[in-house]
Amino acid sequence: MKKSLIALSVLAAVAGTAQAQSSVTIYGVLDMALQNESNGAGTKGAGNITSLDSGVQSGSRLGFKGTEDLGGGLKAIFKLEMGVNADTGASAQGGVAFGRAAWVGLAGDFGTVKLGRQNKPMFDAVDSIDPFSTGIIGGTAGQSTSATGFGNLFFATNPRSTNTINYSTNDLSGFSASVAYTFGEVAGDNSKNRGIGVSGQYAAGPFLGVVAYHTENDATAQAIKHLFTGATYDFGVVKAALAYGKVTSDNNSVDNKMWLLGGTVPVSDAGAIVGTYARVTNNLVSAGNSNQIAIGYTHSLSKRTNIYTSFERLSNDANTNAGGLASGNGVTERLVNVGIRHMF
Repeated sequence: MKKSLIALSVLAAVAGTAQAQSSVTIYGVLDMALQNESNGAGTKGAGNITSLDSGVQSGSRLGFKGTEDLGGGLKAIFKLEMGVNADTGASAQGGVAFGRAAWVGLAGDFGTVKLGRQNKPMFDAVDSIDPFSTGIIGGTAGQSTSATGFGNLFFATNPRSTNTINYSTNDLSGFSASVAYTFGEVAGDNSKNRGIGVSGQYAAGPFLGVVAYHTENDATAQAIKHLFTGATYDFGVVKAALAYGKVTSDNNSVDNKMWLLGGTVPVSDAGAIVGTYARVTNNLVSAGNSNQIAIGYTHSLSKRTNIYTSFERLSNDANTNAGGLASGNGVTERLVNVGIRHMF
């Protein structure tokens, strides 16, 4: 009897240790908003649409992530994350099963290596500076998961990449960096569909500064290049943000530069006012400036649930349409929304 009890105790201890060394988390976001968009050069009622959309502040999703302790400070890590259009129940990201993330990797004292579908370093850099966290504004009513904040004016390519290896450093006294390589996987020409991205940031107290660069070739090996730099500083009464971006292409089809000025003002322990001004200049045309103003409010009801609302107006000069948000060149677009987000 004593030997049996000892054996059971040892087995229980071993099982407990094994469980403590690995973990899997199921998580998700459900985000729904009522949106109204006017898209008709100032004519009352022209291009007006009211819709119920998913993923306005944050893309609705269901995810699985986990770690396994391999010993010696080394861990195996993974993430599988599928996007969901909660207004219809359909898959987001064009129907890709795990369109938001599908990667596995290793993490340790050397940093982190991830292989698979994941965010580009450029996207993470923009997301860290944009006061709207690449959400809430800059979307299109009737199209779920379309609001990407400053990203909708900036990105000329998908903010995620497949067939990608990413290496990220650990925090080095406030400094960190990331580099990613995307395989084009075209027989006979490794340069076609290839992508390379790098980013670096420095965080110290209330200050955060980032710089990122991404170049991505198309099927003809012509590159689209993104450059972004930005910073935030938390003064307490307001967290200010300033950013500059530039997008160009080898075939001279894109040549844009843009500025962002914004801030987040906490008005209570639960609520904050967010505002931004963005200016985009299309250098390929005359009368090529676009100006976007936006203001929003977020209010936490609990640690997992918040409500939000925003107003955004994008005015375009005669020969441009920043981000393709308006119905055409020279058109003024306006978007108003109110929504709720729950995270689990």
